[in-house]
Amino acid sequence: MIITHFRNGVKQMNRRKIVCDALNHKPTTPIPYNIGFTEQSLNKLIQATGDTMIEEKLGNYIHYTYFWGWPTEMPEKPEHYIDSFGVEWNRSGADKDIGVVDHPQIEDLESSGYRFPVPDIGRLRREITQSLAKKEDQFAIVGFGFCMFERSWTLMSMENVLMSMIACPEELEALYDKICDHYMPQLDAILEYDIDAVLFGDDWGQQQGLIMGPDHWRRFIKPRMARLYDRVKSAGKYVMQHSCGDCREIFPDLIEIGLDCYQTFQPEIYDIALMKRLYGSKLTFWGGISTQQCLPQMTPEQLKAEIIRVVTLLREDGGLIIAPTHSMPFDIPVENILAMIDVFQNQERYF
Repeated sequence: MIITHFRNGVKQMNRRKIVCDALNHKPTTPIPYNIGFTEQSLNKLIQATGDTMIEEKLGNYIHYTYFWGWPTEMPEKPEHYIDSFGVEWNRSGADKDIGVVDHPQIEDLESSGYRFPVPDIGRLRREITQSLAKKEDQFAIVGFGFCMFERSWTLMSMENVLMSMIACPEELEALYDKICDHYMPQLDAILEYDIDAVLFGDDWGQQQGLIMGPDHWRRFIKPRMARLYDRVKSAGKYVMQHSCGDCREIFPDLIEIGLDCYQTFQPEIYDIALMKRLYGSKLTFWGGISTQQCLPQMTPEQLKAEIIRVVTLLREDGGLIIAPTHSMPFDIPVENILAMIDVFQNQERYF
């Protein structure tokens, strides 16, 4: 299969404008798309195609700059990294992109002396400047991963965070205020740049419902996300939220505090037609092509039919960025990746 470069044909259209139209709930032709990879998946695709520049040829509509802690290698421990929060990550298992936390920093929240690092605003500015120099006509996003709930459990473990919601809620609220305060100056810095949106990454959901439940989310997470969202909206930018899992219980809350786009929209979790009817006039959905089920398990022809089904259900009145529901993991067959690229790049033949 030959990957079409985005400068050909309809791909000369301004991609930023098309994404903005989708976010403003205007019908778009073509549908904006974005394809992200884990390092393992991209290397497999390059090896299979022999094309080291294949990622640059996809025609993605979104230019993405993402920060989650600047991990640094630990020479004395191969496949271990330490991030700017002092958290050690172990990538010796299956997950080579992020890994798992080996040593949380906070053992007892009620007596912890943990101090947050001073944000490296200079490094942040340099990396944003370098990244935006490559964005061409794309919609530009800067994102923060492990933003609130995830940052808390990387610092003190998932179990301790959830127990602290009951055992020491005031101390946990103070921790979340510190996390939010840590991001504020970084947010102010990135909002000075010519970007279109800020994406906050923070997994709240599981396959059914929220990890912490909606009441605890509303107490601990919502007020701090509202502060972050408000800062972005005040700068005239779009607000985007990544959360894996089932977050339908809090869609009204997210809309209330200013969310424009929800990622990732998983068809194995949501009745996507129902969610479109209920929230599609307020939220843009980013995702729709399952990395859990259809991408790793379907044949290429079945996958193409699934993409057509999803787009047909979600494209009315805009509000759709079609994409895999996550950066693609290593278990997706190359032929399925190529089939998806074909549909995304040649929408006039399929939709």
